[in-house]
Amino acid sequence: MRPRLSIHLNNFGQSGIDIDRLVRLAENADAAGIDRVVVSDHVVFGNDLEAYADPRIGGIEGGKQPTGPDGWWLEPLALLTYVAARTQKIRLGTSILLAALRRPIVLAKQLSTIDVMSNGRLDIGVGVGWQREEYTASDLDFAGRGGHLDRTLGALRAAWSGSMDWDGPAGSTEIHQYPQPAQTGKDGVPRIPLWIAGTSRARTIERIVRFGDGWIPWGPDIAEPAGGISAITRALDEAGRQSDDLRVETRVGVPGFRSGTPEWSVLRSEAARLTDAGVTDLRLDHVNVESSGHELDVLSQAVAEVAGL
Repeated sequence: MRPRLSIHLNNFGQSGIDIDRLVRLAENADAAGIDRVVVSDHVVFGNDLEAYADPRIGGIEGGKQPTGPDGWWLEPLALLTYVAARTQKIRLGTSILLAALRRPIVLAKQLSTIDVMSNGRLDIGVGVGWQREEYTASDLDFAGRGGHLDRTLGALRAAWSGSMDWDGPAGSTEIHQYPQPAQTGKDGVPRIPLWIAGTSRARTIERIVRFGDGWIPWGPDIAEPAGGISAITRALDEAGRQSDDLRVETRVGVPGFRSGTPEWSVLRSEAARLTDAGVTDLRLDHVNVESSGHELDVLSQAVAEVAGL
């Protein structure tokens, strides 16, 4: 099976966003046969943006926050709802959603609604993030962000079942939440695929085993995911889950995309290397082709280049 292709819609900008241009890219990706568009997430920014480059707290070594503290950042779920209405087949995802910053039961309702309205096209990639200020502004403990995320993911899975026993700080009760997601797992239970982002450390692997359908590598695992894939598949097998179903998405940089003259040999060689390592989904970096007149052709050719793998 050929690797699936995705692109990132830049839902952020230093001093504004050309929303028409952004949606046109999604429409062209849909027409070209790209499998998924993804958007990213930030709710607020503090002033310590150097933390983005600190791997100890979830950043990426050498990375740089792209907008500064006063840049624009469109809310990802609202944007995906709009993109869903303007597209037909392409899947819609987040990479990543800071899910723990949202009220879990409200988030479950939002996600199932988008999934139903898009005819089952939603994927949700989640992670803990790197920025303390977002958790502080949401009245959450930054040091406990992993636990916050786990509780959120557990609540999503339970809420999507339709009926559940809710046990929270304010008390316990039986609740019902409909509509359920349009998608179902192999067991027939309604669910939206959850992709877990992070490095291949024990906590990330445990989260994938408990909740995940896919892995979004981070840090050094982006370029070299093979070791992480092996560790995750072993953990899934030990837990009695089918490791063959694991989806893995990583990025591929192809020189020349911005100019509309990509070096296709790089895409072919990287796609072959990564699929041999167990990657199932490739996210094409830097595909906002400056000449929109060539965008559809370039994206269509990207699909053709990996069709034979």
